[in-house]
Amino acid sequence: MISRITHLTIQRQTLANLQGNLTSMAALQGQMSSGKKINVPSDDPAGASDMLRLRGDQRALTQYARNASDGDSWLTTVDSALTSSLSALRRARDLTVQGGDGALGQTSRDALASELEGVRDTLMDQANATYVGRSVFSGTSDAGKAFDSTYTWTGTATSAPVERRVGQAMTVRVDADGSKVFGEGTGSVFALLDQVAATLRAGGDPSTHLDAIDDRMEAMLTEVSAVGARQNQISAAQTSITGQQLTTKSQLSGIEDIDLAETILNLQMQEVAYQGALGAAAKVLQPSLMDFLR
Repeated sequence: MISRITHLTIQRQTLANLQGNLTSMAALQGQMSSGKKINVPSDDPAGASDMLRLRGDQRALTQYARNASDGDSWLTTVDSALTSSLSALRRARDLTVQGGDGALGQTSRDALASELEGVRDTLMDQANATYVGRSVFSGTSDAGKAFDSTYTWTGTATSAPVERRVGQAMTVRVDADGSKVFGEGTGSVFALLDQVAATLRAGGDPSTHLDAIDDRMEAMLTEVSAVGARQNQISAAQTSITGQQLTTKSQLSGIEDIDLAETILNLQMQEVAYQGALGAAAKVLQPSLMDFLR
């Protein structure tokens, strides 16, 4: 059986082909304007799923980077406070050694005692160092200061350490335990310097306190080493995060970004095809209604 090809059939088929060409051109022009191969999930469902996963990874890496930066600032504050505290305590040790000189008069001993009390105040300031309003030596305590005027440590056994997550399975402690570094109450370094000052004013030998000062310096040095190790962890994590961010960005670009040269070529080819289709349609659809009425 021979199918009958009517003028209406030709018209509909021609219009359908032209519409298909226009749709393809519109899609390519949309890609050109956005620079993306996938503008809606239906463009590539599998690719869209990968994009969502990679964007989730990007957000997580961005948060890890912020955490690492914040943790580095915490540890820098702790390190600075400990460095200043060690310098002050060394000065206190030197003063204590000077006070052991039996040839010193009481006026000189009183002057040494006053300077030691100044060192104590400096140490108290460092022990109460804060970062963005948070004490760096009292864990998660919200007391505001790590040590009060009675040298009592405001942190408690239930005060968890301050940690920052810098990886999917990696957290780093960014604060320090003030009770271990400075002691607390009558066993604190502050009370120790008060005792040295009192011994000087009473005419006694302050050198008997040198071992206690050395013990407290050792505790500070130990914490400085621990802080340095944690800063190295943070630094390594930042390097790793930066590398992962670059990798994720490259993977995402490979999925969604267009090949500009290829897209331009495809668009030009589609335009040629469209112009050819228009030319063919003009030839085929020349007869008008008046031609059929003659």
